Amino acid sequence: MQSEEKTILQRVVENFALTGVANDEQVTVVNLPKGKSVTIENDRSVMLEEYKVNEKSIWAGYSSRSNTVYLSLG
Repeated sequence: MQSEEKTILQRVVENFALTGVANDEQVTVVNLPKGKSVTIENDRSVMLEEYKVNEKSIWAGYSSRSNTVYLSLG
């Protein structure tokens, strides 16, 4: 994963963990059902990785095609 993608994911995940709000000014954020680790976007799989923030498990993945971050609580 490129460092810009990691930076975007980290920013969105930390904001979500701290505020409970799934939004961002630079990317679209989609909140998925609890426990999802993959989603399909335009016939392509977007794999989500697990992040642990403040004892919360959050799965997140980024699609550069649509500039979208997908989030799911673990």
